Amino acid sequence: MEAGLAGGQGSGIGGRGLWLVLGVVLLLRLPFLNQAILGDDHIYLSEAAHALIDPLHPDNTGYVFQGREVDLRGQPHPPLDAWVLAGLISLAGDVKEIPFHAAYIVFSLIAAAAMWSLARRFSPRPLWAALLFFAVPAFVVNGNSLETDLPFLAFWMAAVALFCGGRLTLSALAMALAAMTAYQAVFLTPILAVYVWLYHRRDRARWPAILAPPVTIAAWQIFERLSTGAAPAAAVTGYFSIYQTLEAKLSNALALAIHSWFIVFPALVPGALVLAWRKRREPETLFLLAWIAIFFAGAVAVFFAGSARYLLPIAAPVALLASRLRPRWLALGFAAQMALGMGLAVVNYRHWDAYRRFAQSLAVPAGHRLWIDGEWGLRHYLEAQGGLPLRQTERLRAGDTVVSSALSHSVDIHGPHSPFAPPLEIRPAIPLRLIGLETHSGYSSASLSHLWPFGISAGVIDRVSASIMAERHPALSWLPMNAPEAKDQIVTGIYDLESGSYRWMSRSAVVALKSPPAAAPLMVSFTIPESAPARRVTLLLDGREVAAQTYSAPGAYTLESPLVRGAGAEALLEIRIDRSFSAPPDRRELGIVLTAVGFR
Repeated sequence: MEAGLAGGQGSGIGGRGLWLVLGVVLLLRLPFLNQAILGDDHIYLSEAAHALIDPLHPDNTGYVFQGREVDLRGQPHPPLDAWVLAGLISLAGDVKEIPFHAAYIVFSLIAAAAMWSLARRFSPRPLWAALLFFAVPAFVVNGNSLETDLPFLAFWMAAVALFCGGRLTLSALAMALAAMTAYQAVFLTPILAVYVWLYHRRDRARWPAILAPPVTIAAWQIFERLSTGAAPAAAVTGYFSIYQTLEAKLSNALALAIHSWFIVFPALVPGALVLAWRKRREPETLFLLAWIAIFFAGAVAVFFAGSARYLLPIAAPVALLASRLRPRWLALGFAAQMALGMGLAVVNYRHWDAYRRFAQSLAVPAGHRLWIDGEWGLRHYLEAQGGLPLRQTERLRAGDTVVSSALSHSVDIHGPHSPFAPPLEIRPAIPLRLIGLETHSGYSSASLSHLWPFGISAGVIDRVSASIMAERHPALSWLPMNAPEAKDQIVTGIYDLESGSYRWMSRSAVVALKSPPAAAPLMVSFTIPESAPARRVTLLLDGREVAAQTYSAPGAYTLESPLVRGAGAEALLEIRIDRSFSAPPDRRELGIVLTAVGFR
């Protein structure tokens, strides 16, 4: 391994250094082997499950995200991670935390070996450079997940180390693997172009080698287009157009700028910058600075969530530049940063383990449906219990159990219900937070109010509740949206009350009404806002169309049917519109605004 990755100047401790850094990585990972499924692990596990059915197209499947059906081809990662997980599922027979995390340690070891190779070439203190790299909080925390972060980092680092060591074929292979893990692998091309220009500009073999990432991604897009009829890039672009708002881009840029100061301990950054400036004309320094600048600019351009893990590919050059400081400062910075990273990793472990324990303790009676209003690890463990993701359009019935996460819920639950199990409040004792209801941390996803790479807080991370739906007995025939009874008579597709008078609906909404004693007109009072594309509104009573009209412009309207009566003492009114829209950062599917519905 060392012969393949190492090159350049000596380390002072020879080959023992490689084994030392690999040992440090094992010490980081072994305590977290039983890490619960977390974050977006569930998405990649869903792709892996589909890969067992359709191995060549793991992401050519649907997925319910935040209550809506989405195309997983719009997930901005090619399928290599899904293939790895599919292989592990085939070997283990199911998703099993300990063997899966043990297998993923390999990616951390590859990244460590590559870092050692680069440190011997670009740092006067290679061991300190490697230790600073391992103490990066995103490396400590995200190395315990099954997401793409560490596989991508491993292939990225191997590609750079092998390229600098002159192993061009192996480097091109690592670049291709990185490209099949994450699209941002394309930034390897300009970064390595700087290296070739500085060191080997007349080398005819190196220039074409750096094109491996874009060529791989293009080949994958063409294969998918020819075999499935659609290129994943088209779906990715479609979703990006929804989330790439001005506010999201601004918060992403600000958060990434702040995260960049916490890659190594912040007190080391000013000194590292001063030393880099003094040596700015040296090829080694120019290459490391170009590596940081090119990837950071690309991250600002393409990302929108501002997550700390996005900057893992520049952890190596930052650590290499910082390693030029005096050992005393490096020791203090390493100790402080490792303490922070481990504290965050422990809080992360307890957060996701709480979901696992809650799901395992939930005993839903046989024959009763279990619905999940939440994402991430909570959803994974409840699906293992037979649960299903709750859609925005789902019609809940008496006896259904609904588990909701206050942190990740996306569906407003209407109708009479009562607690089914004691609620769970997740509040780890360590006063550090990565994500939560009561923190300003932007570690995983940033906004203008959540920009910091972690939070110092003892606040609640999440509250999880389980409720059982009761029989619905509508009390009103005419239902204003601000009536107290609305929360029990709304069935699906209508959101929370706004401004005390109206509610947005999605593309379809259902309301339960008390049937009047005699036939009466069915009416809906609504507004089509200027931003809404909806023009045709249809009313259905107990599944039968009773009124429909097309409107030529936005405005306030009332749609009325002829005299009708419900099929029984209770009637279901469904309102359908022809088109809906989204208004980021609001991720809801929006249709028209309702003020009152029912029999008049």
